[in-house]
Amino acid sequence: MKLAGLSCSALLISACSLSIIPEGTVRAGESSQPATRTTPATQPVAQTAGIIDPVATVQPGLGEKPVRAALAGFALGPDIRSLNLQPGKAIPALASFRTSCSSLIRRTDNSGLTSGSDWEPSCDAASGWSDSDAAGFFESHFEAVQIGDGRAYATGYFEPEIKGSRTPGAAYPVPVYKRPSNLLDVDLGQFSDALKDKRIRGKVDGNKLVPFEERGEIDDGALAGQGLEIAWAADYIEFFFLQIQGSGRLALPDGSVMRIGYAGQNGRDYTGIGRVMRERGLLADGKTNMQGIVEWLRANPEEGQKIMRENRSYIFFRELTGPGPLGAMGHPVVGRTSVAADRMFVPLGAPVFLDLEHNVADGLWIAQDTGGAIKGANRFDTFWGAGSEARQIAGGMSSRGQALLFLPKGTVAKLRANQESAGN
Repeated sequence: MKLAGLSCSALLISACSLSIIPEGTVRAGESSQPATRTTPATQPVAQTAGIIDPVATVQPGLGEKPVRAALAGFALGPDIRSLNLQPGKAIPALASFRTSCSSLIRRTDNSGLTSGSDWEPSCDAASGWSDSDAAGFFESHFEAVQIGDGRAYATGYFEPEIKGSRTPGAAYPVPVYKRPSNLLDVDLGQFSDALKDKRIRGKVDGNKLVPFEERGEIDDGALAGQGLEIAWAADYIEFFFLQIQGSGRLALPDGSVMRIGYAGQNGRDYTGIGRVMRERGLLADGKTNMQGIVEWLRANPEEGQKIMRENRSYIFFRELTGPGPLGAMGHPVVGRTSVAADRMFVPLGAPVFLDLEHNVADGLWIAQDTGGAIKGANRFDTFWGAGSEARQIAGGMSSRGQALLFLPKGTVAKLRANQESAGN
């Protein structure tokens, strides 16, 4: 990856603490209360989620290597044909599933639900399947599986565009840094089984691993003069929010566009400034959305700069010259089709079906991305692409409902058999 986006709606209230670094991202976590909504460009229609009537949920076993997703329990969901998959969602989902297959069949499934070989039949079939019968593909090769109680929470993210330049100048004072060579990723699982899937970032100072510089130190010039600049942005506040999204576009002076994508993060904790501002009573009623936050930051530049520094996390970028932005699988994420999920509960590359309180995000998605705070069963971050409409929809996406995973047929029976065998 990795696309290091943060849910547009969730960033307004989030204040997550990432003592273990994100796997390429710093998205906001779910608040105990839904985020304040703005009106999406595509007005959602309220509906009641109620798609699942599962058989008895299977609870996890107590073996040495428990199935991660099974920690929440799993159940066979309804027949996929009953979900009435719409071509407008199924066709792009099939295309993104094909894209994911090269990684899906060879990567380790951290959820423990599947193995690479489980996906080979569907991946082989997808390569020659007609798009005109995309719904039939998913109906033929998958079964719907509910994780836990299936209750989902979904937010949204997008690819922003801000003014930038490849050269510095008075109009472009904000450096866009590439990943420093001394920024190290440490897989703690190599040192202790108890720390499996835990990682930290830092740098070497003498014979010690120490924290990397935080946002304020970087803003004050800690990385200046090292030749790390790949571009310059015109506006610090706009670049701050682009960093939260994790990728974006720089509109250059000559009219061209430079795309930049996630290249690393400094390993420091992420703090959602929206929650900080709300708790301090700085945001008036009706001003708790992104537009209200930006308005306050511009009206109070000195205090606003201090508040932004309270988010010590800092994102580094690289120029993207091919398709993008790229998700955690290393493949391009697609607006209205790709979704970020927790890899401990969702195999990356798997289809996901959402049925939410507001139907703007209903239907089929492909899990192609992750988020450092997109954690837990049925927590998703929907990607909406670029442009003003994508910004509006992502900013208003904060919805609850239900979710299903589409896994290769026979998965639930295999998992049950494995648990029964482990219990004997």
